[in-house]
Amino acid sequence: MSTARRIPDRPALVALLLGAAGVGYRLVLTLLTVPASNSDEATFGLAALHIAGGHERPVFLYGQRYMGVLESYLAAPLVGWGGASWPLLRLPLLALYAIFLWLAYRLTRRLFSGWLAVVVVGLLALGSERVVRDQLTVVGGRPEVKPAVLALLLIAVALGAGRVRHRWLATGAFGLLAGLALWSDWLIAPYLLVAVVALVLAAPRDLVGWPGVLLVAGFAVGIAPVVKDNVVAPPGQDSLSVFREISTKDGVAPSVAERLHGGLLEGVPLASGLCPMDGCAGWARWFGALYPVLLVAAAGLGVVAYRRAVDPSARVRAVAILALVAGAAVTLLAYVRSPLAATDPLGNARYLSVLQISLPAVLWPLWLAVTAGLRATASRAARLGGVAAGTVLAGLTAAALAGTLAFLVGVPGIRAEERSARRLADAVRKAGLHEVYGDYWTCNRLIFNTGEAVACGVLDGNLTPGQNRYPAYWRRVGRAVRPGYVVAVGSPAERVLRRLLGDRADAAVVAQVGGSRVYHPERAVRPWR
Repeated sequence: MSTARRIPDRPALVALLLGAAGVGYRLVLTLLTVPASNSDEATFGLAALHIAGGHERPVFLYGQRYMGVLESYLAAPLVGWGGASWPLLRLPLLALYAIFLWLAYRLTRRLFSGWLAVVVVGLLALGSERVVRDQLTVVGGRPEVKPAVLALLLIAVALGAGRVRHRWLATGAFGLLAGLALWSDWLIAPYLLVAVVALVLAAPRDLVGWPGVLLVAGFAVGIAPVVKDNVVAPPGQDSLSVFREISTKDGVAPSVAERLHGGLLEGVPLASGLCPMDGCAGWARWFGALYPVLLVAAAGLGVVAYRRAVDPSARVRAVAILALVAGAAVTLLAYVRSPLAATDPLGNARYLSVLQISLPAVLWPLWLAVTAGLRATASRAARLGGVAAGTVLAGLTAAALAGTLAFLVGVPGIRAEERSARRLADAVRKAGLHEVYGDYWTCNRLIFNTGEAVACGVLDGNLTPGQNRYPAYWRRVGRAVRPGYVVAVGSPAERVLRRLLGDRADAAVVAQVGGSRVYHPERAVRPWR
């Protein structure tokens, strides 16, 4: 191969610059612990500490037997070396984001065009709070399954085009990635299904013989932790039983219109980075309304491309395009069927972050319209269509950029809140406390911030036992003769605590940090006993 052919062309260089900017932006945020940490993320961090110390080998997140802890295993070497640290915990996710960008570029260029790949990388480099939170916070599943699906489709396309020398190795890798992705997050199942269909259509001969055996073996290895855990799970605690309950809500039956409104007009723009975390303004909901239209258009174009394909390589590319469309459609359909799409669209839009996988296919109809309108021989209608499509692309870019800037404006407040959590941990340790009670959003974050020097038991607003994901902490605090209490100022928990302490309440206060007070009464207050 000549030196000239190894030099990246212009689209590759532009994509490299945009991708480097996106990674650099997220590296700075990672070092600053932005977005702020929380107790859900701390639970993954504590699992990483336990893995690094050789104490445990968890399969699922503590107290949540369907969410895999692959992210904890990835972070374990780092936190084992450097201790409890939010940046160290998040660094593997930054690497996964960089891999996702690279794979998105490769797949988009392979299926569509180099310059559309540049547009995709540019949009993915931007990041509102919702988008960055899904990419950088260790809360399970999404950061690792997205590059896995892109890799699966690239493998299928390469096998179908006959560009793979060691086909048995490729099919084994396909199976392993699929198994690991399904272990990590079951919500990726629609994309895994369409990736498998793409493989069947692209390379059916690789499903028999040794390549097929290695495909099944790879999947078995990847999914083995799930199988092993479910074999020993108590009745009703297996993954399927737990998973069936997470998207249901007793007594709530939103209408189809409410689900579509929450899923499309709120969820899609939020997951695409066009809105702040507190919701979408009316003008920002346009992309949610347009999204299914673009999916239908991309599906039609994919069918036409498949029918017109004159060689296996072109046919395989069309199959991969249709897989991207089908993955997004099934994911969106499953989401809007859930009552959560209507009852809490802001809190659950994170489940649509996997739609980033299908961004190239969604933009494809717009890109074709723009390029058709730029041709010298284009008709007046084609030019008008190109202008309209270009306006949509520009509007999408502007909205994503506005979402990113709005997030950056709020960074000082996020940093202040994170520093307050660190000061609270320091205050608890300075008071000589090693066992405390607190609310859910305080406890595991406090434990991680102190490197497990402090154990925390979760209480609800009535000072009765709450959601304790890791029972060992609860038992440790329960054995303490004189535990402390960390409560929000003016909260129901503080009012109950002060009522139980009576005239000794003020004397029991040992610190106040931000909106939290630390109490260390002379005797334990455990009204549930």
